[in-house]
Amino acid sequence: MGGWGKELELWIDSGDIEEIKKAVELGAITGVTTNPTLIAKVGYTKDFREVVREICRIVDGPVSVEAVSLHADGIVEEARELVKLGDNVVIKIPVIPEGLKAMKRLSQEGIRVNATLVFSTNQALLAARAGAAYVSPFIGRLDDIGHNGMQVVRDAAQIFRSYNMPTRVIAASIRHPLHVIEAAKAGAHVATIPYRVIEQMVKHPLTDIGLERFLADWQKVVKQEAVKCP
Repeated sequence: MGGWGKELELWIDSGDIEEIKKAVELGAITGVTTNPTLIAKVGYTKDFREVVREICRIVDGPVSVEAVSLHADGIVEEARELVKLGDNVVIKIPVIPEGLKAMKRLSQEGIRVNATLVFSTNQALLAARAGAAYVSPFIGRLDDIGHNGMQVVRDAAQIFRSYNMPTRVIAASIRHPLHVIEAAKAGAHVATIPYRVIEQMVKHPLTDIGLERFLADWQKVVKQEAVKCP
């Protein structure tokens, strides 16, 4: 399941193949989280499984794909089929009683699980003990209802580190670039980020102004050289 490392991974949270391609081309994105809702938003006519296969071909790192069954047996069967779509598939399972049962069984089979819809440190701890490779606190949704979502990331990371537990913490439901910085400072292993937030992370007005000035000055240099060399 992987242990505690010193690097923060950045993944993209998307079901849009073109977005994922552009994000991966930046060189900083190493994984994907997706779900049927994100894929449905794109409006593909192709089969859901084919979309997942294509995403798995684009990204070398983990691709988290959601199981939608609500009973342990169904989740396990669904997971067994989903992992056939790519060697890098990780199964997203919500932290509900049936989900925890499925996590335990799948982890014993060597299938990696991302415990999703985590809204408390207790849920994260239960999922970790059930064998989840990842837990995903939804920080934005917690913030939306007046809670401190990042505190769940911080607490889970501290507990896992204290007991040398191999489960990795994914900061999910990220709303803005500051969430990414806060996740890194809180000790998250991964921040999974919508494409629009990735764009915001790249953009800065002073970079644009600086580049414009550099190019303007370069044109002056070129003109001066042209005068010197008739």
